[in-house]
Amino acid sequence: MAARFTVLGDVEVQVDGRQIDVGHLRQRSVLAVLLVEANRTVSVDQLADRVWADRLPRRFRTTLYSYLSRLRQALLGAVDAEDDDAGARIVKEPGGYRLTVDASAVDMHRFRSLVARARAAEDGEHALALYEEALGLWRGEPFATLDTPWFGALRENLVRELFAAELDRNDVALSRGRHGELLAELTATAQAHPLDERLAGQLMLALYGSGRAADALGHYRRTRERLAEELGVDPGAALRDLHQRILTADASLDPDSPPAAATPLPVPRQLPAPPGVFTGRGKELDQLTQALDASEDGGPGRTVVISAIGGIGGLGKTWLALRWAHENAHRFPDGQLYVNLRGFDPAEQPMPTALAIRAWLDALHADPDSIPADPEAQAAQYRSLVAGRRMLILMDDARDADQVRPLLPGSPSCTVLITSRNRLTALAATHGARLLPLDILGRDEARHLLASHLGASRVAAEPDSVAALIDHCAGLPLALGVVAARAATHPDFPLTVLAAELSRSADRLDALDIGDLTASLRAAFAASHRALSPAAGDLFVLLGLAPGPDIGLAAAASLAALPRSRARTLLMELDSAHLVRQERPGRYRMHDLVRLYAAELAQRQPAQDREAALTRLVDFYVHSAYATNRLLDGPHTPFDFRLEPPAPGCDPMNPADTTAALRWFNEEHACLLAVQALALATGRDPQVWRLAWCLITYHMAGYHLTEYLTFWRAALTAAEHHGESPAARALAHWRYGHARSLTGDYAEALEHLGLALTLAEHADDVAGQAHICRTLGRVWEQHGDDARALDHARRALALYQRLDNPVWQANQLNAVGWMYAQLGRYPQARTHCEQALRLYEEHARPIDASSTLDSLGYIAHHTGRHEQALAYYRRALALFRGYEDSSNEADTLANLAETHHAMGSPDLAREAWQQALALYRAQNRTGPAEEVAARLRA
Repeated sequence: MAARFTVLGDVEVQVDGRQIDVGHLRQRSVLAVLLVEANRTVSVDQLADRVWADRLPRRFRTTLYSYLSRLRQALLGAVDAEDDDAGARIVKEPGGYRLTVDASAVDMHRFRSLVARARAAEDGEHALALYEEALGLWRGEPFATLDTPWFGALRENLVRELFAAELDRNDVALSRGRHGELLAELTATAQAHPLDERLAGQLMLALYGSGRAADALGHYRRTRERLAEELGVDPGAALRDLHQRILTADASLDPDSPPAAATPLPVPRQLPAPPGVFTGRGKELDQLTQALDASEDGGPGRTVVISAIGGIGGLGKTWLALRWAHENAHRFPDGQLYVNLRGFDPAEQPMPTALAIRAWLDALHADPDSIPADPEAQAAQYRSLVAGRRMLILMDDARDADQVRPLLPGSPSCTVLITSRNRLTALAATHGARLLPLDILGRDEARHLLASHLGASRVAAEPDSVAALIDHCAGLPLALGVVAARAATHPDFPLTVLAAELSRSADRLDALDIGDLTASLRAAFAASHRALSPAAGDLFVLLGLAPGPDIGLAAAASLAALPRSRARTLLMELDSAHLVRQERPGRYRMHDLVRLYAAELAQRQPAQDREAALTRLVDFYVHSAYATNRLLDGPHTPFDFRLEPPAPGCDPMNPADTTAALRWFNEEHACLLAVQALALATGRDPQVWRLAWCLITYHMAGYHLTEYLTFWRAALTAAEHHGESPAARALAHWRYGHARSLTGDYAEALEHLGLALTLAEHADDVAGQAHICRTLGRVWEQHGDDARALDHARRALALYQRLDNPVWQANQLNAVGWMYAQLGRYPQARTHCEQALRLYEEHARPIDASSTLDSLGYIAHHTGRHEQALAYYRRALALFRGYEDSSNEADTLANLAETHHAMGSPDLAREAWQQALALYRAQNRTGPAEEVAARLRA
């Protein structure tokens, strides 16, 4: 059984004439999108935008997944399960979803394929049969009842394709003498399109061929009057010529007469010279060629093949387009048209579309007397002149889709290539454009480009300087070209001089400017910035203040004091303009040189505006980190950790659960480090140590010891050098001492912990003293003095018991129990750890209970209760893994292996040790890794 899919009318699925239920309106919309993009992957965001547009439900992903699941079941049930080729399958891909289906089973793709084959057919009767089969697939308005803007635009485009196919069919039928058969249809269609000169000519031919010459001349007269009245133009040369031939009963109007010889017109060859030096981009050149090959094979959705090359200024879009165009010029025997649309020209305004069309009419040798005054009529004449020709139309530096659309041909025989700094996604939706974003050059490609300019020997002579130049140019071809031009003007100068100049980031854009607007990075970036809407331009400038390697949507919204929905819209505009890149959903990154330009603009803003934006950004990270940490470490904070309300316009994150909390810390970790450095440099000292505190649990659980030390070194600097309170200074010494102990520097660790304890005692801070004594116990344990470690642990417990904080008490009960176990005093150890476990269970603290379960497992193991030890260890492991606490997970795995080994289960012991060893090595914990490796060898 074979399935057939209909979109040229109602969206339907039929198997052997039996209609299959594919659900309600929105579910059918999902299927329709996948059918349009048959055998191509569609992202979840694209699906959502096309199905719901601006009416997106709150939990749209969940809703979308349910629709896809139902559609998958419906399609699977539509045909025999063993007949894989009979139906269609919805496949989950890394980038979204793909409907695998025979394109000929989808009426839209079959229509396009049949029309392409008909236009390429040499035999008229065969072409006519293909046209009739294609037109017979239409059952009504395409995508009937589907109401989003994407379907509306697609519907309009398909109707235009239908009209073009009907006109092409008419030409073939008239050439075969089918005048009478077409007469009624042409009369009705001409009434609906009274200004279409091609259609008027076809009706005149049908009337004349049916023996009604007077009616043909009358229709010409009415068309001429209508054109003059509504457009102010006369009929074009083709229609005037047909009128004259009807007047004289020209024998060439007989379909059986041989065509008259015509004088060939010069073929337009408008391509500018190709780039003199070109390197790399092999993958992109292949992709452009594949797009052309697909159109010539009559692939689905290829009525007009467009490859829109996007990217920031300086990436070499024009070079790539011209290189490909010259390499493939032989494939366009009817010529190549070119226009520089000046969409982002630093010195001139964008070219009006009408001016480009008028220039092309001249290049196509249109009769000057026949060119109408109305721009829309000129566009129609241009499309008529290129119809059926195998031409390349190259539009360089387009501003947006609106500038491009009037220049698009209506004929599938033409190939269009567009370069733009904007993404032109609208063309992908309405015209099936293939988007080809350009990235920076790789290091090898960049080195080859410099060698092409400067010579291989000069580049090879100074490899370190060349590497520095490549780093400073950040893979941008324009920057590399400017560097090469400067170096070429002084062939005797060492490249180290230029590399040193570029190493100063504040002067880098000046160093990459040779005084020519066409070769100036700053001018290229300025043109992109000017093309933005005012709001997007303001956000771009503020992004130059953000210190991290990238920025999240919520952080960008707070930086600019915008609602997140508005910030998302503006970031989409910046992404479309290639001034930022959305590398992952909701995270945006700037090219290094673009960031320098944005930072330049930011420094020109009023100081109070810059300070307000930075305050919002720092507040966003501090308050978000605080809320996120509370999910991982509970509501308890040290000392005088009091947060003022965030600055107006700042909207911090508040993750829903621990999974979201860990994800936020993972995504924002590098930004948090950069923001802490910014806070330290700008005198926001309380925020420095608050950020450090909020990441303790995350750093310890993930064994991020280097970052832990870095955060607390900054916190100590802020506390000591900028007059922070004694409590804040005690906190900084305490945590910095702890960080030092984890790197094995016990002397410095004990020094800072001693200073912290003194400060806490002078302030009569019981909680602070308890925290510091607890850490001192751990340090002495690491140092190998278990007795002194127990003394500090017991002192800390006594201090905690003076406070109304059962979770802190439970933590320390476990610490005391652990130290008793290390000294072999197992009854006391078990008593303390069981008390801790009861407190955790009473106060719903499962993550803290995990360490106590590990302690109880250790005690059970060393008292010969191995089954009980296994049970404790397994419960602890499940909790550590659930909270992504890989540090404690590794320790518990090593303990679990010892128990398996003691129980005579070497295979289970080996498996647990191997897992522990992998974690220890990933965490760079050399000592434990060596111990486990030795156990495995034994």
